[in-house]
Amino acid sequence: MEHAVDVLIVGGAFVGGTLASALGQAGVTAAVVDTADPAAQAAPDYDGRASSLAVTSKKLLDGVGLWAPIADNTNPIEDIRVTDNRSPLFLHYDHREVGDEPFGYMVENQDIRRAVQTRLPGLSDTVTVLAPERITAFERDAAGVRAWLAGGDTVRARVIVGCDGRPSATRRAAGIPITRWDYGQTGIVLTVRHEIPHDNVAQERFLPAGPFAILPLKGNRSCIVWTERTETAPLITNLDSDAFHKELERRFGRYLGDLAVESPVWSYPVSIQFTRQFVSRRLALAGDAAHGMHYIAGQGMNMGLRDAAALAEVLVDARRLGLDVGDSSVLERYQRWRRFDTMLMLALTDNLNRLFSNSIPPVKLARDLGLGVVDKLPPLKRTFMRHAMGQAGDLPRLMRGHGL
Repeated sequence: MEHAVDVLIVGGAFVGGTLASALGQAGVTAAVVDTADPAAQAAPDYDGRASSLAVTSKKLLDGVGLWAPIADNTNPIEDIRVTDNRSPLFLHYDHREVGDEPFGYMVENQDIRRAVQTRLPGLSDTVTVLAPERITAFERDAAGVRAWLAGGDTVRARVIVGCDGRPSATRRAAGIPITRWDYGQTGIVLTVRHEIPHDNVAQERFLPAGPFAILPLKGNRSCIVWTERTETAPLITNLDSDAFHKELERRFGRYLGDLAVESPVWSYPVSIQFTRQFVSRRLALAGDAAHGMHYIAGQGMNMGLRDAAALAEVLVDARRLGLDVGDSSVLERYQRWRRFDTMLMLALTDNLNRLFSNSIPPVKLARDLGLGVVDKLPPLKRTFMRHAMGQAGDLPRLMRGHGL
């Protein structure tokens, strides 16, 4: 069977699913090809992570019909407290200093996956989901894109969009190079339940091995993102439950009372990778296929969603003007829009990690003083807070709460 659409999206998770939802409801036809089985993605043990969504990302998801299914299980982030190990100096962000909206919301990744799986079938007039399915080959020419699927179907489109994550077979097939390096760190991720309410406060503690984040989930629960050196992480994750609990409590503290580990313990390698080329002939990259950054500022998901919102706007605008959505001039607009913003955030997260994963005394003193100074300078502090809310830069319409 051959499917003829405007846009072929490879990868149907957060970025690809959001892009398909935005395009589909605006009347642009799309086919979503995803190698993962939707039933497997819905399993509780598929992905233990949670994501910090900036308030602008919440507006995007709301605008494309993905927020309502997850809203009841999200938790607002109203305050952020940043500390450097045992230093008495700290940085405290209070959302009331910049308005009535929270900085963002904590959302469990499983909930977003389920929302996408529920939303896309409701757009069946414009969106075709092909999963589990795999593209075996695709070709691009002046007329468009043709892709061959493992199951025997073919897809014809005007443009192909790679939203297939860091390994991105789409990017590799297009011959687009990446720059990548490891940090020698591993992120240990789990969910804990605690006695005392977190009061919607997110904590980021910088320890010698890397950041230790305590992120408020619904109820008396928090997501822990615990960074350790790569060689140390397996020693911790392989501890028996009592010994692991002691290591966790040593870093977490007792300020929320007794802790109970409520989930499996997952671990993920920490690295950075990026490509300077977001587009090629009739091809665009979005999300982790184009850039994967350190989670230190919690902006990886938000930057991917901003890609989806910007690309959706560019493609919808082109379609309404009667243009070929895969034309190089259309795709170059997307690249110009997103490349600088992305490279800036990559540099910021990389430098933050290098600065705070450093125990050299003069460096530690300088960064501690920096935290204290920023905390006492309201104009500078408000600038940082607006960045945390995703309100900086040239925002797509969907992230400003407007429709396409």
